[in-house]
Amino acid sequence: MLERGVSPWPQEVTAAMVTNFCSGGAAVSAIAKTVGARVSVLDVGVAGELVRHPLLRAAKVRHGTGDLSRGPAMSREEAARAVIAGAGVAEELVESGGVDLLVTGDMGIGNTTPAACLISAFTGRPPEETTGRGAGIDDETLKLKVSVVEEALDLHAPDAEDPLGILATIGGLEHAAIVGVILTGSVYGVPVLLDGVVSNSAALVARALASHSVGYVIAGHRSAEAGARIALKYLELEALLDLDMRLGEGTGGLLAVPLVQAAARTLAEMATLEEIGFG
Repeated sequence: MLERGVSPWPQEVTAAMVTNFCSGGAAVSAIAKTVGARVSVLDVGVAGELVRHPLLRAAKVRHGTGDLSRGPAMSREEAARAVIAGAGVAEELVESGGVDLLVTGDMGIGNTTPAACLISAFTGRPPEETTGRGAGIDDETLKLKVSVVEEALDLHAPDAEDPLGILATIGGLEHAAIVGVILTGSVYGVPVLLDGVVSNSAALVARALASHSVGYVIAGHRSAEAGARIALKYLELEALLDLDMRLGEGTGGLLAVPLVQAAARTLAEMATLEEIGFG
């Protein structure tokens, strides 16, 4: 799909940024330290080989997705494997103890294009409304990106009754992994704090697969991507922050962590009027 020109950045940036996550030099790394979170990196489809690292979990399903405007992004089996990989990481974190909040993040050059496809497929909104500028593309590239999304939807004719099929044909491996994280959060009753448009689009898939899962999801922030706002409205979620962010990585979700912690602590520790002798 990147060959179509939907992003000015080469595919190699994805691997470089994932390596940067592991070395602690990314924005998500700095914000995670600030809010007391730990970063876990899952490789389900980086189109390149990564050096082993303690923070890196390798569960590569394939080396990048296919061009969704000319064929399926991946097979149903591959989509399912990516969902299971995300679920496995979430399960490991929760079962290890001390993890009572999961925050989603993503890294993938060009991955706002499949996000727009997923949002259009699950909400019925047209590509010109769900497709945004991603990493800051110009007007001409945005028109091309919209046309690619239109082509993908026309080619695959998404069936709302087959969410896994939709994910496989027009989604991405990172979207699938996030679906797994959300589903696992709902199984364990652990809240999942969403980042931006990629996470929002994955939440639409998760809800289609298991409607109750959205009850465990919190919208960390309102991404500058138009599709993110549409997805959140469809999910009936109100974003905690609106900072005009579009960085991804989990940065917007992490910034909302103190608000979630403050809300939880207030509910647990704030005395009622009756408890202080009134009423």
